[in-house]
This record gives sequence, C-alpha cells and structure tokens, in this order.
Amino acid sequence: MKFSGAEDLGARGALIVALAFPVALGLYELIRFRITNYIALLGLVSVLLTGGIGLLELDAKWLAVKEAAIPAVLGIAVLVSTQLRKPLIKLLMYNPKIFDTEKITGILSERGHLETFDNRLLNATYFLSGTFFFSAVMNYLLATWIVTSPSGSTAFNEELGRLTLLSYPVIAIPSMVMMLLIFYFLWRSTHTLTGLKLEEMLAPSLSDDK
Repeated sequence: MKFSGAEDLGARGALIVALAFPVALGLYELIRFRITNYIALLGLVSVLLTGGIGLLELDAKWLAVKEAAIPAVLGIAVLVSTQLRKPLIKLLMYNPKIFDTEKITGILSERGHLETFDNRLLNATYFLSGTFFFSAVMNYLLATWIVTSPSGSTAFNEELGRLTLLSYPVIAIPSMVMMLLIFYFLWRSTHTLTGLKLEEMLAPSLSDDK
C-alpha cells in the first residue's frame, strides 16, 4: 500500500485514506438501495472490520479470522435456509429477476416434475454453500500466509494491499467459475425437466433485451 511511510501519510493515515473509498461506495449503495442490498452491507462491514483491526493495532491473526468469518457465515446461512424451506438459491440465482419462475413452475406442474426440480434446487443450494466455505478456507489461508506483520505498521498495510491483489486470482475468479457452474446446473436441470430453451426461461425483462 503506497504512501504508508513516515515521510508520506504514515501507516494509519494511508490506511484511513485507502479504506475511505470502499466505505464511501458502500454507504452510497446502502443509501441508494436501502438495507435490501445485503451484499453492499456485508462489504461495508468487512471494510470497517479491516480498518478497525489496523487502526486499533489488534493482532494480525484477527484479520485472517475476519476474512474467513464473513463467507463462512454466508455458507452457514445458505445451509440453514434449506431447513427453513426457503433455500437462498431462490434469492440469489433462481428468482423472478433472472428466470421466468411463473412459467417454469407452470410447466413443471403440468409435467409432474415439481418435486424433482425442488430436489435439484436443494442440490444447487448445497453447491452454493460449498463455494462460500471454499472462499472462507482460502481467505483464512491466504491472510495467514501473507499478513504477518504487526497491524498498524507500514509493512501491515503493504501486506494488506498484496492480500487484496492476490485474492482476485486465488479466490474471486475460482468462486466466480463455481457460481457459473451452479448457474449452468440450474439451466440444464430446468431445460431437462421443462424442455425450455435458455431464452424461453429467462425473465421477460431479460428476454426483451436480447
């Protein structure tokens, strides 16, 4: 992280400046979309926790715990949702903003495949939970490996920047590939059970844009 030296902003000043941008963006998202944007809320909480660890000069191990905690909590929430008969896969992927759920449900009901499709959704939910647990484990290992200097130091800031940079190829890209595979699984399952093509099962707003 640049400008962390004593001749520049200093470790604390550079950390505050670096965190100011994501905090401002997170607040903007929350104000614009209200509390319904849970992704923005989690991102804001994550950034604030990172800042708190650095500014309060807590043990660097808490950064690794924080990095793992948020995706782990999401993974647990996804698993718990399967027991509440409201799998989060329906909120995150199989929802009316992406799929024409009313049409799909109607065809599934006519063909007697509703129970089979619900089982496929349940499997997709387990896969989704797995991606969050993968992210939690990799976040912890990467943070433990890279961030070893005392928090509040210039070296800590530099390692924090390196952690952010490496998290994209090591964690973000594999997680995105997993999400795409889950989406493919949903599409393939829906196609097999309904006979609909992709453009026929998309939400009307998405179909109109094609």
